[in-house]
Amino acid sequence: MTDQRLIVEMGMGNDMSGQDYTKAAARAIQDAIRHSSLPILGALDIPYGDMRVEVTIAVQDPGAVDCAALAGTLPHGHAAVRAVKGGLNVHNPGTRGVIVIAAASVEVFLAPQTGWRLREA
Repeated sequence: MTDQRLIVEMGMGNDMSGQDYTKAAARAIQDAIRHSSLPILGALDIPYGDMRVEVTIAVQDPGAVDCAALAGTLPHGHAAVRAVKGGLNVHNPGTRGVIVIAAASVEVFLAPQTGWRLREA
């Protein structure tokens, strides 16, 4: 049986002047994580390490993203990060600089659960 997706969070991040796709992606992941909380895992006595976390990063140059480094920044579970074409580059004609904007989707999966019961507090 396949894992069940329990949580999906989205985030956005940017690098204003360094054109660093990994930095923008890291900020997008952190933005998504800040929007979520997982108290149900503790209430059900499910170890955080049991989670499978899939992250999709959308940027204009997916090959410039260090997916392995980003996976290492995730606080819980077994993480996989992939980069796809998307996001946005904003060019400043005055300085010839580029603002890199990344979008992130963070998904949390668990093995199918049955008989869930909240533990006594």
